[in-house]
Amino acid sequence: HKAFNLPIREVRHTTCPDLYRGKPEDMSERDYSRQLARELEDLIEREGPETVGAFIAEPVMGTGGVQVPPEGYFEEIQKVLDRHDVLMIADEVICGFGRLGAWFGSDVFGIRPDLMTCAKGLTSAYLPMSACLVSERIWDVIIDHASMMGVFGHGFTYSAHPVAAAAAMANLDIVEREDLVGRAKTVGAKFQARMRNAFSEHPLVGDIRGMGLIMGIELVADKATKTGFELKHKVPARIARACLDEGLILRGLPGGNTMAFSPPLVISEDEVEQIVTRFTRALDKAGKALKEDGIWQR
Repeated sequence: HKAFNLPIREVRHTTCPDLYRGKPEDMSERDYSRQLARELEDLIEREGPETVGAFIAEPVMGTGGVQVPPEGYFEEIQKVLDRHDVLMIADEVICGFGRLGAWFGSDVFGIRPDLMTCAKGLTSAYLPMSACLVSERIWDVIIDHASMMGVFGHGFTYSAHPVAAAAAMANLDIVEREDLVGRAKTVGAKFQARMRNAFSEHPLVGDIRGMGLIMGIELVADKATKTGFELKHKVPARIARACLDEGLILRGLPGGNTMAFSPPLVISEDEVEQIVTRFTRALDKAGKALKEDGIWQR
């Protein structure tokens, strides 16, 4: 970011939904969603609605901590966007093509995107490919202005490369034929329940959140106070290494203490049990090492 003048100063950020750390304990999820929507509306009005092009969000935030929105969040956000004629851009790079147990996260949460970005699930990463899906609302404007503006020159030399496109078509055929989206919903529900049952009471685990076949487990130094580990101790990296020793690949998300799980859509129930068994061993082993190093005091 430092070398590329990022983040862009014209981009404004509104409050991220966080049921674990952000929602007051005496507030319902629906009221929390309304509060977040009011904050967004206040921000739009301060900036001037005529200067705000679009609102960008992942249906379930991935790298930012696997944050699942509270009840009614996107419904309330959509009302604000409609009032101020602000476009909705859904980032479906992680959620799209089955991860949440539906084809898109927008389907799960009733989002009405004007633009949708997607990538990973298109080809299952066998070849690199990304796409921007365009709504009729946007497409009609492009068409209406074509006679005045000419061709919308948005392409690159290797856009829509036929080999990548063929890989995407073959991949999506398999996803449809084997009903991997339905599998993600069915096995994902069991994965969510099994992991919560196994780790909710673990002294290192503060919060477990997710949907379908994506999950975040937030590690804490003190469960009662929700105190996290200092980032200098790199606890997620230590847990990830312990998991590798057990033959389990996980990712410690940057900028926090959350471990991310994104098992393949073809995962079986037996393999879910293997995740539980291996993560249990890794967590206990890493916890022992953290105590020995004076990082964690139970």
